[in-house]
Amino acid sequence: IKEDFEIIDKKQLPDAAELKNEGKEKAAEEARWSAPILSLAKKASENLALSYGNALKSASLVGLISKPVSNDSTAKTSARFHAMEERSNLMNMMKLSIKTLIQSALSLGRTLDSDFPPLQQFFVVLEHCLKHGLKVKKTFIGQNKSFFGPLELVEKLCPEASDIATSVKNLPELKTAVGRGRAWLYLALMQKKLADYLKVLLDHKHLLSEFYEPDALMMEEEGAVIVGLLVGLNVIDANLCLKGEDLDSQVGVIDFSLYLKEMQDSDGKEDGGITAVLDQKHYVEELNRHLSCTVTDLQNKIDCLEKTNSKLQEELAAATDRIGSLQEEQQQLKQQNELIRERSEKSVEVTKEDTKVELDTYKQSRQGLDEMYTDVWKQLKEEKKIRLELEKELELQIGMKTEMEIAMKLLEKDTHEKQDTLVALRQQLEEVKAINLQMFHKSQNAECSLQQKTEAISSFEGKTNEMMSSMKQMEERLQHAEKARQAAEERCNKMKQELAGKLDTCQQQMSQMDSKCTTLEKELKSEKEQRQTLQRELHQEKDATTLLKTELQQMEGLKKELRKLQDEKQQLEKVCEEQEQALQEMGLHLSQSKLKMEDIKEVNKALKGHTWLKDDEATHCKQCEKEFSISRRKHHCRNCGDIFCNTCSSNELALPSYPKPVRVCDTCHTLLLQRCSSNSS
Repeated sequence: IKEDFEIIDKKQLPDAAELKNEGKEKAAEEARWSAPILSLAKKASENLALSYGNALKSASLVGLISKPVSNDSTAKTSARFHAMEERSNLMNMMKLSIKTLIQSALSLGRTLDSDFPPLQQFFVVLEHCLKHGLKVKKTFIGQNKSFFGPLELVEKLCPEASDIATSVKNLPELKTAVGRGRAWLYLALMQKKLADYLKVLLDHKHLLSEFYEPDALMMEEEGAVIVGLLVGLNVIDANLCLKGEDLDSQVGVIDFSLYLKEMQDSDGKEDGGITAVLDQKHYVEELNRHLSCTVTDLQNKIDCLEKTNSKLQEELAAATDRIGSLQEEQQQLKQQNELIRERSEKSVEVTKEDTKVELDTYKQSRQGLDEMYTDVWKQLKEEKKIRLELEKELELQIGMKTEMEIAMKLLEKDTHEKQDTLVALRQQLEEVKAINLQMFHKSQNAECSLQQKTEAISSFEGKTNEMMSSMKQMEERLQHAEKARQAAEERCNKMKQELAGKLDTCQQQMSQMDSKCTTLEKELKSEKEQRQTLQRELHQEKDATTLLKTELQQMEGLKKELRKLQDEKQQLEKVCEEQEQALQEMGLHLSQSKLKMEDIKEVNKALKGHTWLKDDEATHCKQCEKEFSISRRKHHCRNCGDIFCNTCSSNELALPSYPKPVRVCDTCHTLLLQRCSSNSS
C-alpha cells in the first residue's frame, strides 16, 4: 500500500523558546482565528485520551488484558485499537480542516480558488478519509487501490450525479483513477452537494462493503459525523478550474504547519507551549508510523522477489539438466533408428525378389485363364444379342395383334351405329304409311277437295319414291358392310393362326437358348473349379519354395526378421482392412446424411413456399373448384397447406415432418411418389 507523506527533519522543527518569542510577536494578529483551532485540538486530544481509556477499560472488563491470550488474539485487539486511533485522528483532522476553511473563507469573502491552501489541505484530508480501509484489488498489472470506485456508485444511487460522472470521464487530461476521484470531489463541492452524495453512499453500506474493510472510517460512525460536518461547506462558493491542473500526479500530503500555529495568552503561557510540543510529538509519531509501514511493505516485497528469483534459478538449472538428458536420449534413438533402417532395407530387398518370382508365375497362369474367359464372354454376348432380337420380334407381333383387335372393335361400333340408323328409318316409313292411310280416308270423305290437293298428293308421292330409293341404298350399304365384316373376321382368324405358329417357334428357340445358357454356365463353373485347383497348386508350390528356402538358409536371425516383417505386414493389412471398413461406413453415413439433408431441404422449401390457409379464406376446393357445404367438408393438405375436399385429398403419405402417414392432395401425392422413386433409383 503506497501513500505519499512529507518527511521533515528534526532540525526544521521549532524549539520551545523560538515558539514563545514568535508567539509574543504574533499573538495579537493570530488571536482571532487560532483560538478556536486550539480549542478543537485540545478537544481532539481529550477525546483521544478518553477513547483510549474507555477501550482499555472495556478490554479489562471483557478479559482481554488480565487473562493470558494467544498471539492471534493480541494481534487482533491491537489492530482494532490501531484502527480506532486512526479513525479518531482522521475525524479530528477533518474537523480542524473544515473549521479553518470556513473561517478563512468568511474572512476572504466566501469565493475560493483552487490555489487556496486551506482548500487544498481540506481535499487532502478528505482523500485520506476516503482511502482509509480500502480493499486492494489485484489486476494483471499489479495491485490497485483508489477511492474512485465507491464514488462511481453515486451515479447509480443518485441520478443527479450523472452529470459529474460524464464530465469526469470526458476530461482527456485524467488518466488514473486517483485523478478522476479528485476531479469528482472538486465538482461535487462546486455543486454544494458533496455531503448529500456521501450521505447516499453511507445509507447503502452493503454496497460499500465491496470496497472497504469492516473497520474502515466510512463503515463506522465516524463517517456519519464527517458527512454532518461537510454540510457546513454549503456556505462556501468554490470556483475551481480542472483543465489546467495535473490531478493525477499531485502528492496528497497533510501540511500540519497550518494547524500547529498557536497563540500565547497572558493567562496561560505554559499551557500553550505544552500543547505545541504535544502536537509536534503526535505529528512526529504519525510520520514515524507511516514510514515504518512503508519500510515493512518494501521489505516484504524484497523478500517475495528474492524467493521468486531463487525459484526461477532452480527451475533454470533443472531445465538445463533435462535438456542435456533429452539430447543424449535423442542421439541414442538416432543410432537405433539407423540400425533398424539398415535391417529393414535388407529384409525388404529379399522379400521383393521373392514376390517378383511369384508375380511372374501368377501372371503367366492368369493370362491363360483370361483368354478362356474372354472367349466364353464373347459367346455369351452373341447369344444375348440373338435373344434380344427375338424379343423385339415378339413385341412387334404383339403390337400388330393389339392393333387388329382395336380395328375389330371400331368395325363393331360402326355396324351397331348403322343398325340403329336402319331402325330409325323403318320407324319413319311406318309413320309415312300411316299418314298415307289418313290422307286416303280424307280423300274419300272430301271428293270435292281432291282436285285442289292432287298436286300436293303428287308431291308427296315423289317424296315417298325418294324415301324408298334411299331405303334401298341403305340396305345395299348394309349388305356391303356385312361382307366387309366377314372378310375382316376371316383375316383376323388367319392372323391369329399365324401368330400362334410364330409364338410356338419363338418358345422353341427360347428353350434352346436356355439350354445353351445352362451348358455355358456349367462350363463356367467347371473352369472356375479348374482355376481354383490351379490356385491351390500355386499355393502348394509357394509353400514348397518357402520350405526349401528355410532349409537352405538355416539362419535363426533371418527367420526372426522374416517373422517380424510378416507380423508387421499382417498388422498393416489389418489396418488397411479396418480403414477400408471405416471408409465404407463413412460413405454409408455420408449417403444417409445427404438423403437426410435433401429431406430437410425439401421440408424447408415446402415450409417457405407454402403457407397454411385458414378455414375462413377458402370457400371452394382448389382442385375441383366445388363449393364447400355440410356434406362436402374442408380438409388441409399437410404438404402444401391448401384446402381440398375429401375426394381430392383422400391419399395418405409419410412426410419428414410427420412420423405417421398424413392426408395429402392428389398433386402432392404424385410429386412425392416421383421424388421417392428418383431417390430410390
